[in-house]
Amino acid sequence: MVDHAHWKNGDVTIAPPPLGLLLDVDGPIASPVTRTIAIETITNDLVTLANQGIPVVFNTGRSDVFIRDQVVKPMLAAGLAMDARVFGVCEKGAVWFGATMTNFAGVQVDRNLALPDEIVADLRALFDARYSDTMFWDDGKHAMVSLEQRTDVTSGEFLPQRDRFAADAFDLLERNGVGAELGDRSSAHPVSVRIEPTVISTDIERVSLGKALGAERALSLLADSGPIPRLWRTVGDSRSDYGMADHLHANGFDVAHVDVRPADGIPDKPYRVITQGDLDNDEAGAEFLAHWVREFAG
Repeated sequence: MVDHAHWKNGDVTIAPPPLGLLLDVDGPIASPVTRTIAIETITNDLVTLANQGIPVVFNTGRSDVFIRDQVVKPMLAAGLAMDARVFGVCEKGAVWFGATMTNFAGVQVDRNLALPDEIVADLRALFDARYSDTMFWDDGKHAMVSLEQRTDVTSGEFLPQRDRFAADAFDLLERNGVGAELGDRSSAHPVSVRIEPTVISTDIERVSLGKALGAERALSLLADSGPIPRLWRTVGDSRSDYGMADHLHANGFDVAHVDVRPADGIPDKPYRVITQGDLDNDEAGAEFLAHWVREFAG
């Protein structure tokens, strides 16, 4: 259980911020079509909130390079303050960094959470042999393997190949004695690796990685930089993103989860789940951020 008491900096007692944001990136922030922040108000509103002292943590399966180039650099260009409490937790908790001058201490990687080099090499050979016409290999990953839909390929072309690759990867791991899980399919070996297809990619990762681990990492980063908010909003576009709110709720925080793709089904949770009417993906994310900018402006 987390202590929500005020935070001390020397003799100065600092009250917690009124809100904390824990945000998935693909979907609510970056367009799943362009893979960039396509709605300008998203960047501006993130900067406005962060500069008002609201902690903002991006909790994503993306690489640190992607978050730096596609999210942090636009925020810095839009006037992000040097002492804003903005962090990136990447590769579902295996990689993390502070996004501003005050909090940056280099990119940190937990090597114990990385896939074995020989498995990565075998998966790369599988990709090169069969799948480079519809996907690209994310070279920025330190711990995971991710194959992403090429932007010149339609979803109709990609999704069947995504599923074939996931099945081939499962069989490859099985042949190498590595226990894997893929949806309802589970290896005969003790499971240590998860294969997770998404709307635009396939991630292969240690089962210990996930959005709950990312949330745990986020709280640790914030504890070292200032007071931790009592009130939280987590935002995501997939069922696995609920792990962020699950972790915060279990640790005594007042949390609600914002689902920007509720058409996939909303699970029964002990906390409030928010949707943005008929909006989805980054349009829903933009409306969510605009709401909080209006709240704090008043």
